Amino acid sequence: MEQMEQGQRKKRIIVGISGASGVLMGLRLLEILKERPDVETHLVLTDGAEANFLQETETTAEAARALADVSYDADDLGAAIASGTFPVDGMIVVPCSMKTLAGLVTGYSENLLLRAADVTLKEGRPLVLVPRETPLSRIHLRNLLAAAEVGCTIVPPMLSFYGGQETLREQVGQVLGKALRFFGIAYDGLAVWQGPQGTRGERMPRKKDFSNF
Repeated sequence: MEQMEQGQRKKRIIVGISGASGVLMGLRLLEILKERPDVETHLVLTDGAEANFLQETETTAEAARALADVSYDADDLGAAIASGTFPVDGMIVVPCSMKTLAGLVTGYSENLLLRAADVTLKEGRPLVLVPRETPLSRIHLRNLLAAAEVGCTIVPPMLSFYGGQETLREQVGQVLGKALRFFGIAYDGLAVWQGPQGTRGERMPRKKDFSNF
């Protein structure tokens, strides 16, 4: 039944923004998906995420909510995305705090973000985590392994250089482009490796000049 409905509606993605550093990555994801008429976003932010918007950015959580098709209160455990009967195509948590990670792998659904993630797993839908912490303790590493073992895809926001990503926006776009692939969504800002000689045998030109890096 869900597959039939999926063919008749937009691709529906839950976006969770938790209280780790890097909430601008979540905002940028919403901007990217806002430009896709075939994607419907359902957003839930934790209290920590709202605080980080004020701490790290010149905008507020309301700017993120305005980009989403539907936005939920983190305490609303009766929301549509809290039930597995509500058809969605997956969920991404960006950034994913270590607290949220710990709650997820222990099944401690104290807020709607964690409940939605728990539902995503139990329904066998894609769940992508973009964890933001450094350095990682053994506890963090164990929890990341546990998340991977129960079906999560881990996409840490690692720096990339092979595609010539020089600006913060380009680096963030590369991470988000990689994450979106797991939902079958192509992002034009993703630099795709073509091999050192390119697809036709010529040497690929560098997009940016890193000589003064």
